[in-house]
Amino acid sequence: MLIAGVVTLIQLFSIGPVGGKVPIIMGTSSGFIGVFNSVAATMGGGVLAYGAIMGASIIGGLFETVLGFFLKPLRRFFPAVVTGTVVLSIGLSLISVGINSFGGGNNAADFGSMENLLLALFVLVVILFFKHWTKGFLSSSSILFGIIAGYIAAIIMGLVLPRTGITADGVEYTKAWVLNWDKVKDASWFAIPQLMPVKPVFDMRAILPVLIMFIVTAVETVGDISGVMEGGLGREATDKELSGGVMCDGLGSSLAAVFGVLPNTSFSQNVGLVAMTKVVNRFALATGAIFLILCGLCPKLAALVSIMPQSVLGGAAVMMFSSIVISGIQLITKEPLSARNLSIVSVALGVGYGMGANPGILANAPQLLQLVFGGSGIVPAAMVAILLNIILPKEK
Repeated sequence: MLIAGVVTLIQLFSIGPVGGKVPIIMGTSSGFIGVFNSVAATMGGGVLAYGAIMGASIIGGLFETVLGFFLKPLRRFFPAVVTGTVVLSIGLSLISVGINSFGGGNNAADFGSMENLLLALFVLVVILFFKHWTKGFLSSSSILFGIIAGYIAAIIMGLVLPRTGITADGVEYTKAWVLNWDKVKDASWFAIPQLMPVKPVFDMRAILPVLIMFIVTAVETVGDISGVMEGGLGREATDKELSGGVMCDGLGSSLAAVFGVLPNTSFSQNVGLVAMTKVVNRFALATGAIFLILCGLCPKLAALVSIMPQSVLGGAAVMMFSSIVISGIQLITKEPLSARNLSIVSVALGVGYGMGANPGILANAPQLLQLVFGGSGIVPAAMVAILLNIILPKEK
């Protein structure tokens, strides 16, 4: 969280050409987990494999930084119809994440219980109330008030409802909405992250697949920045904003690897938050970055955030993530939806996103294709949109 906060500040205010000065929050990416698991299996696991992952992340981050530097001549491959399709795919891929949280998390024993659903619905109603029946600060802070109300509701539920349940197999479990205060009590007050907790290992077996994932990350970052500028400011991102944003993405990932942390990238969830609240003031977002730094230095504060029930998060997420879809549609329709553009969007979503959303179709494909295209619908949709934009003749 410390690294996420620092990299977010760089993204918001920039250091030289690094940083797009865009309202984006950075954080540890889960998109690399698949390829990292593959690398760990190839390297035999253990400290050596983790060192190879960190070494590959350092190289990959620097590689993405170079990509960002040369992004301007590549911008012609990312017109509004392409970036809009990428943003639309990001939103579609997150909707299922939001609804899973709404039900309490699909790994929870009481997933979809009435308690989880009603708690999530309560949070959503509070957000809608503050968003549309209040003005100014109260309206802009609707998400925050919804989450605080969710915490309070969960505390009250813990006082009046049973905290545990019994599965069909007779096993007792703690319900997903219960706040685990022991986690907060056991966390320390202060901690300093260790520099290079493992020695980086530079092995081509790890570097090559990770480099490909950093190309994928660069495409997603272009989509995130495009979405947040369209959703928050109603305009397309400039070349400088995209280039600086991707460079920050890369250097931030290299910095994270030095501290033994997985790559830091732009958070797609932030796109929905900005589109919904219209809060694009970089100083306002900087307070969030400082809060992340404090969480990194104070594990007790981080634990207080981490015990948030999934259904509380889901109550806010279902609305935020869906708003990303709307931002994508707004980008696509900035130009007349011609037959050419309609073909690009239709094929990209149908073939590209469909392939990523149903990874079983790639079960017999080479492992590298499965890792790159099977993780989510974002990457294949982006690749198809870029390719069709190049191939299809422009209408006169």
